Parts: sequence; structure tokens; C-alpha cells
Amino acid sequence: MTDTHQRIDQIVKSSDVVLFMKGTAQFPMCGFSGRAIQILKACGVSRPETVNVLEDEGIRQGIKEYSNWPTIPQLYIKGEFVGGSDIMMEMYESGELQQIIKGQAG
Repeated sequence: MTDTHQRIDQIVKSSDVVLFMKGTAQFPMCGFSGRAIQILKACGVSRPETVNVLEDEGIRQGIKEYSNWPTIPQLYIKGEFVGGSDIMMEMYESGELQQIIKGQAG
């Protein structure tokens, strides 16, 4: 495991809800990241742990390898990869995301 992967692993396991995104929760730098924050807020997660991948190129590339997922944002709940904003939206609409968050991160 590379240093970057170890750092990512520590971040993912440090909080119940972690979102790797472009920008910050207050100032998302892309529409997908903004939508991911809105979905989390709608699920009752007022202060998710966020990682701005634009501040660290190693994390920006490393997270894609870590999850084997090509796009950002990426959501992790209790150390488990959930998906990107499209998957988050589908899970939110079906009620599944709320259940995961309430069950594991509540």
C-alpha cells in the first residue's frame, strides 16, 4: 500500500461519513459535488467529513485507485465505499441511503 493509499485509508476510517469532493461543503467546485452535499444534508448529515481533492493531486488520483471508481465525488460510510453522486441520488430516492446513514452513521 502506498503512502497516499495509507492516508486515504486513515481518512476513510476516521469518520462515519466521508465525502471526497471537489471544493468544500460550503463551496462545492462542481455540480456533482454540490449535489452530493445536498443529498447528505437531506439525509440529516449536517457536517460530513469532506476532503477537497483539488488541494492534493495525490489524493485526487489516489482515491480513484483506492475505490476502483473513476469519478469524484465519492462517498464512504463507516469505511465502506458507497458510490458517486448518481448512485447517491438513486439510493436517496429509494430511501436506501437514509437507512444506511441512520443505521450506521447515526
